[in-house]
Amino acid sequence: MKLKFDYNNMMADAVGKEGFSEADFAGDAAAIEAAFSDVMEKRGKGWQEWCDLPYRDDASLNDIEQLGGQLKENAGSLVVFGIGGSALGPLCVAYALTHLHHNELDRGARKAPKLYVEDNVDPERMRALLDVIELKDAYFNVVTKSGETSETLSQFLILYDLLKKKLGKAEAKKRIIVTTTVGKGTLYNIAKAEGFKTYGVGPGVGGRFSVLSPVGLVTFAALGIDIRAMLSGAKSMAEACANGDVKKNPALLTGFLQYKAMGKGKNISVMMPYADGLKFMADFYCQLWGESLGKAKNKRGESVYVGQTPVKALGVTDQHSQVQLYTEGPFDKVVTFLAVEAFRDTVVITDDSEVDACDFLKGRTMNELIDAERRATEYALKKAGRLNFTVTLPAVTAETVGELLMYFMYETAFAGALLGIDTFDQPGVEEGKKATFAMLGRAGYEEKMREIERSPKLAKYLI
Repeated sequence: MKLKFDYNNMMADAVGKEGFSEADFAGDAAAIEAAFSDVMEKRGKGWQEWCDLPYRDDASLNDIEQLGGQLKENAGSLVVFGIGGSALGPLCVAYALTHLHHNELDRGARKAPKLYVEDNVDPERMRALLDVIELKDAYFNVVTKSGETSETLSQFLILYDLLKKKLGKAEAKKRIIVTTTVGKGTLYNIAKAEGFKTYGVGPGVGGRFSVLSPVGLVTFAALGIDIRAMLSGAKSMAEACANGDVKKNPALLTGFLQYKAMGKGKNISVMMPYADGLKFMADFYCQLWGESLGKAKNKRGESVYVGQTPVKALGVTDQHSQVQLYTEGPFDKVVTFLAVEAFRDTVVITDDSEVDACDFLKGRTMNELIDAERRATEYALKKAGRLNFTVTLPAVTAETVGELLMYFMYETAFAGALLGIDTFDQPGVEEGKKATFAMLGRAGYEEKMREIERSPKLAKYLI
């Protein structure tokens, strides 16, 4: 394991009465052990099939790498149609491991297709996409775990029709890749009928836990990212998370501390990377944490209304927009910093003798500056008695990104087990999906539409 974890600022020794002590670990030893056992006993089973993703077989990796090589060579643009985990997983990794202005580089410098991750159905966004891609060399990865996602199906229908009109049906079929549950769902049935290249998502791999499946791997391979190194990093973290000693298991440790923080009214979890390349890791975390832990019922069917609202921030940017609230506002937050020891580039701040000011910056590097800014924010929060901890990547590589993704998933699983809820369902999301189907007149949802029509409509509250 290459990641490092500093939880000093979660402890009372550092932050005072808001923090925790060794007595908290001792007092909850049975709960920690039960949560660990709950997750480990289900590893690779049911909705925890994602635990086995780092151990993917060579044959399937060879197939993904072969397709990725073809896309890297032939595609001018690769468009991912998906929403939720089907989009955030590919986006956060691609942004972390490619040039920050990847699409603006010329083809020779990119050595890979432009990437567009389309995760909304705003009609202006679809039109904007069509304005910047060339259908003659565009490929589309249509990703939906269920195969029933309205947003993704609508995107597919629009582009497949355009491809057929532009290129002919035979060629259009070659431009579509489908990633879905094999054997069920509307998208799978279409893919089978049309003969699209298809990859499966395991039945026990939920969308928000699917980034290390073909949901992400196909895109990463097309961009030239080393997917084997990524899975190797994820495997290292999985093995660390199999350690029953809470002080040696980073995901169990921070999952427990977050659980204890929730018990003290800290119902907001801020994810704050100090590296632009990790910006979308905060988005990935927000879905994983919010959708998994925000639950009305526990496993016994009791009303509990638990969860921690995830908030994304970016260092240094949000020091100037959010940190005032974090240091002096309500004591209701835990801040997780993502730090990077060695950036891929070093930029020196010019020692310009003609500028008679800023001597403290001259000759320094931006690397030193962003590190000082992060450490200063940690100190400001510590001084104010605000809980925070830091996860440090020695560098942003395929291996460390794989570790980070697996850490987030295990931390979520352990936190959910401690809360006593079903971490892997999403009944609140499903209700909205059913209502959408009903409002669009999908067969089988007539009763849901009648329910919607019976709900109160109070004109007196309209302006």
